[in-house]
Amino acid sequence: MAPDRRKMIVAAATKSFSLFGYKATTMDQVAKLANVGKGTIYTFFKNKEELFEEIISSLVKEMIVEADSAIQLELSFTENVHRALYRLLEFRSQHQLMIKLVQEEAEMGTLAVSEMLQHVENEIIDYLKQKIETAIAKGAIPEANTEITSFLLLKMYIALVSDWERNHAPLSSEQIAEIMKVFLLKGLQK
Repeated sequence: MAPDRRKMIVAAATKSFSLFGYKATTMDQVAKLANVGKGTIYTFFKNKEELFEEIISSLVKEMIVEADSAIQLELSFTENVHRALYRLLEFRSQHQLMIKLVQEEAEMGTLAVSEMLQHVENEIIDYLKQKIETAIAKGAIPEANTEITSFLLLKMYIALVSDWERNHAPLSSEQIAEIMKVFLLKGLQK
């Protein structure tokens, strides 16, 4: 019975954070949504921060599974990086909780939210770093500073996908892939 209650609490908290944001979510709301007593939540989670961390940790795992599912072994390293990044950012922009957290950070600058979004970004960079290290080990690309390369890949991708669209027509997936190849990944090609 206990694991079901825990799942109900996590689902209720995810819903509350998605609807109201981190700051406005209370343990009372979560208890009501989960249909459990507030004390029951504290048998599983010390506080709201711990509950939030659990949810974000699961979200990151889901994002990694999504990115991995986009990779196809017969494609080049460049194509696979593009496909994985595209899937990660698509997930991020379509997931209600992430949308709400990005809004809350922009509007209120909630520290816990900023830290969590930074954590998500760090996880994506670590993911890219592993992929680059594997490609280097296989001889698919030359040696490079994997941390800087991963950071630049992510930032360039975000810039092309979202920042560009504020003042320009959206780029197609193919255009983004080509720009990434020309400006960043060409330097990694053997």
